Amino acid sequence: METLKPLFSYRKHWAAKLGTAPFLPMSRDEMDLLGWDSCDVVLVTGDAYIDHPSFGMAVIGRLLEAQGFRVGIISQPDWQSAEPFAALGRPNLFYGVTGGNMDSMVNRYTSDKRRRHNDSYTPGGEGGKRPDRSVVVYAQRCREAFKDVPIVLGGIEGSLRRIAHYDYWSDKVRRSVLADAKGNILLYGNAERAVVEVAHRMARREKLSSMDDIRGVVLLKRAVPEGWTEVHADDLDSGEEGGRRSGEKTVIRLPSFETVVEDGEAYARASRVLHRESNPGNARPLVQRHGDRELWLTPPPIPLTMEEMDGVYELPYARAPHPSYGDAKIPAWEMIRFSVTIMRGCFGGCSFCSITEHEGRIIQSRSEGSILREIETIRDRTEGFTGIISDIGGPTANMYRMACKDKETEAVCRRPSCVYPDICKNLNTSHDDLIQLYRKARELSGVKKVMVASGVRYDLAIKSPSYIKELVTHHVGGYLKIAPEHTEEGPLRKMMKPGIGAYDEFKRMFDQAAEQAGKKYYLIPYFIAAHPGTTDEDMMNLAIWLKKNSYRADQVQTFLPSPMAIATAMYRSGVNPLRPVRRGASEAVGTVKNLKQRRLHKAFLRYHDADNWPLLREALKKMGRADLIGPGKQHLVPNWQPPGKGGSGGKGRRTGPKPGQQKFLTKGIREKPPRRSGPAA
Repeated sequence: METLKPLFSYRKHWAAKLGTAPFLPMSRDEMDLLGWDSCDVVLVTGDAYIDHPSFGMAVIGRLLEAQGFRVGIISQPDWQSAEPFAALGRPNLFYGVTGGNMDSMVNRYTSDKRRRHNDSYTPGGEGGKRPDRSVVVYAQRCREAFKDVPIVLGGIEGSLRRIAHYDYWSDKVRRSVLADAKGNILLYGNAERAVVEVAHRMARREKLSSMDDIRGVVLLKRAVPEGWTEVHADDLDSGEEGGRRSGEKTVIRLPSFETVVEDGEAYARASRVLHRESNPGNARPLVQRHGDRELWLTPPPIPLTMEEMDGVYELPYARAPHPSYGDAKIPAWEMIRFSVTIMRGCFGGCSFCSITEHEGRIIQSRSEGSILREIETIRDRTEGFTGIISDIGGPTANMYRMACKDKETEAVCRRPSCVYPDICKNLNTSHDDLIQLYRKARELSGVKKVMVASGVRYDLAIKSPSYIKELVTHHVGGYLKIAPEHTEEGPLRKMMKPGIGAYDEFKRMFDQAAEQAGKKYYLIPYFIAAHPGTTDEDMMNLAIWLKKNSYRADQVQTFLPSPMAIATAMYRSGVNPLRPVRRGASEAVGTVKNLKQRRLHKAFLRYHDADNWPLLREALKKMGRADLIGPGKQHLVPNWQPPGKGGSGGKGRRTGPKPGQQKFLTKGIREKPPRRSGPAA
């Protein structure tokens, strides 16, 4: 993997002499107070502006400020006209457009396509403050405001929609968001390297069209440049691609937009190739025809070094919402204000998850010193701190500083997961650095407890009994959320998740550690309904397991096909891209698309809810499992219906116990867990 210019080694832009802003300005009055006559970059975001490293617009804004650029923020603008997009004047370099920390469609709609009434990234939690497909709408308004200003797209919405992709909400394949938004360039993944390079080169008056040598960018071209050898996606699983000759420039041609619209198998092939070409060490450029233009994707960005990660997280954030919001509560801020991010990325590769597509599977960790300094900053500067760090982790809690033991092997690996079907022998699974970090964090003056709220990868944790002991003894509250996702091998194989045996072993070790510590702690398992590859029988068996193990799921998750996920390709195509995709010889995958069946799968997860009993009784009879209907503990659902539940209105004769006599053990879920905030695992 080539080395790049260190992130903070660029010669600063001239405006660095103007100093650091207390908050990046959101109005002309704030610009005047800073002595600015204009902004070099204006960032447009669908989220409220919170100046904290957990929020993408703050990271990019502060990073560009550190490079000497003047950066303004337009947060949640009224998109009905171009006027709010011109509020800070004409940017000297570019507009940076993002939907926010979540894809705007995932943010606004449930898996049943119902509109959400709340938005965690908005003051007061108010819904409706961002448009559908925010990146497209915002880019259009920026163009109307100043038609000659370049538009740079980014964020997770840009990452997940960078090629032709299935859009669940419209039930069709859409073009790359770069084409739909008519942007000039798209930066995908964690884009610190790319945005710094783009900004400095634009300041030197270089054209965006010349920046196809930057990693992690997407451009539209008229044709493939001369000197490139094309390899078709169809050839990659047939052994016909051959090796790359010295000096040869190879680009992989994905099936065109027009082809993947019509051909589900071609869509699955494009998804398979995209994910196989995701390792920065060996990924090649990709090209996909969109009408009369070529969509050109450069290889993924090289991960930040530990020193660069520290630099990004220690930029001069105000660590608070912008003052213009007054006393309004912003739920996302309330959730993370006392939490600390220690790493990025995930090598789990779960097929339904979007983390890998955005952050990559190589773990990027901060140094111990940087993390401890942030905890001290929270202690000293964050209003309302009571001594509790609410969460310490990242996309996963326990992958800190884990990496491949052999860098040469890592550079050529194309495995989508380092832990499935088994943990790779080349993976360092030591938790020693993390244990040491936990101990030093809780020893800091003024820190009473450091919590690990969720995201523990249990198949890794069971490799380290000392980690589980440390976790349970010092870093868990009343419960710990964990995500086995299913119990049955069929759906688990399509999810790329370990068998339920790994969860059982973790639970045994967790319970043992809790008993030794004299604690009463509980695991809250998350499960997914209606995932591709899941049958009605699979959900029934999961429900039986839940009842046998005395779990009552209060909130459940129905599979949501987020753009570009492998499981979404299964949903769209009925083909498994985890296996070779060959015409007429691809592995078929059953999908759950019918609304009634999706509701049934969800009902199995909430077998204890009387509203679901009529649907479950009907299904069990059709499945030949009427033996699971009855008044006993061995039955899944009762043979009676309480008044006013399940649409029965209480009519009809009741058989079996009276309401309230049917007992359900409730060990496991003692209180309502928070809703997951997006498609991550």
